[in-house]
Amino acid sequence: EIYDLCGCEFNLNSPKQLREILFEKLGLPVGRKTKTGPSTDEEVLRNLSQKHEFPRMLLEYRRLTKLKSTYIDALPLLVDVQTQRLHTTLNQAGTETGRLSSSNPNLQNIPVKTELGRSIRGAVIAFSEDSVLLSCDYSQIELRILAHMSKDKALTGAFLQDADVHSRTAALIYGIDEKDVTDDQRSSAKRINFGIVYGLSAYGLSHDLSLSIDEAQKFIDAYFATYPGVKKYIEDQIAACEKDGFVTTIMGRRRYLPEINDRNNAMRQFAQRQAINAPIQGSASDLIKLAMIRIHAAMKTGFSRAKLILQIHDELLFDVPRAGVAEFARFV
Repeated sequence: EIYDLCGCEFNLNSPKQLREILFEKLGLPVGRKTKTGPSTDEEVLRNLSQKHEFPRMLLEYRRLTKLKSTYIDALPLLVDVQTQRLHTTLNQAGTETGRLSSSNPNLQNIPVKTELGRSIRGAVIAFSEDSVLLSCDYSQIELRILAHMSKDKALTGAFLQDADVHSRTAALIYGIDEKDVTDDQRSSAKRINFGIVYGLSAYGLSHDLSLSIDEAQKFIDAYFATYPGVKKYIEDQIAACEKDGFVTTIMGRRRYLPEINDRNNAMRQFAQRQAINAPIQGSASDLIKLAMIRIHAAMKTGFSRAKLILQIHDELLFDVPRAGVAEFARFV
C-alpha cells in the first residue's frame, strides 16, 4: 500500500530514502534536523501524519515490523529444546528502583493494547490441557502507595470509598460531578495521576495531551490544588533527598541520589524526579516480592501443583490445575 501511495518501491528502513520521499518527492515540511539530515523519528512522523497518509502508514509499518522481529520471529527460536518451553531470566539487580527485570527474552512487555498484540499474547499457553494461566495483579498500586505516603485526604478517600480514582480526579480538576466526566476528561486525569508519580512536567503533559504548556501547567496546578498532600509529599521528598542524599522505600531500602545537589540543572531535575518516583515504584516492588515469598511458602503446603511462572511488576502469573483455579485465586 505504501509503494502504491508513493508511486515507487524503496527501502522503508533507509532514513536516506525516507527523507527523499517525505521531503523531496512529497514536499512535506521538515520537522527537526539531525547531523545526517532531517529527522524521520516517531515524533516527526506523528506530526506529519496530519498532513499526509504516508507518515501514518510508515508508523504502522514500523509497529508491525517491531512486533514481527521482537516476538513472532524471535520467540519460537528461543524455545528450550529439552523442556519445549520458553524460559526468561529474571534479574534481581537490573533496575534502579528494585523492580525485577526480564531478559532473553523479555516476557514483561509482550504487547496487550492492540488486537495484534493480544493475538501474540494468545500464543502463550498453560503447561497442559488440564491447567490454565491465572493472572493476579495489584490495582493502581503506585497511586495507592502515593496516597499512603502523602496521606492526602482526597486521594486516600477515593481509594477507601472504592471510587474510580481517575473519574474522581477529573471531576475535582474540572469542577463537575463525577457522573458528568467524559472519556476524554477521564483519560487526561489518568495521564496526570500516573505522570505525577514520575515527576511529570508541564512540557511533558503538553506533549502527551496536545495542549499548550500554559494549559498543561493549569492542569497540574489544579491537580495540586485538588490533592495538596501530594504536593507537600513531593516537596518534602526533594528536600529530604537534598539533605540526606538518598530516599527510602516503605521497607527502608535506600536509593542514593547524589546528583540532587549537582550544579548542572538538568542533572538536578532528573534526580528530583527520581526522588519522587523511587520510593513509590520501589515500595511497589518491595510489596510484590513480599507477596511472592509468602505465596511460594504457602503453596508448598496447600497448592503443590500450582506454579508461579512469571512476575510482571505488579502482576503475578500462575500455572494452575483447572479444577482448583477458583480456590487458588481466592488464596492468592
